[in-house]
Amino acid sequence: MDYITTTNLRTQSSQLIDTLKKGGSISLIHRSKIVGVIKPAQASKNFDVEAFKRAITGLNLPKTSIAQREKRYRDHLMKKYGKDLS
Repeated sequence: MDYITTTNLRTQSSQLIDTLKKGGSISLIHRSKIVGVIKPAQASKNFDVEAFKRAITGLNLPKTSIAQREKRYRDHLMKKYGKDLS
């Protein structure tokens, strides 16, 4: 399947899905003009937890307590929104 018209989208959807699963791309035709290309979605990359941990430990970030984090967050909110923050 190299092309599909807008009127055939409903009737040939199973063929469209099969072609996309195989990795093919399909031209979308509307009123005898190619208006777009339908192609399969990019496969998402898996998140590598171990690589992330190595990157974090390589940064040597200082450890902060919960109180320090809350104070920094409160200071950020005061700077962004002003003192009328509840």
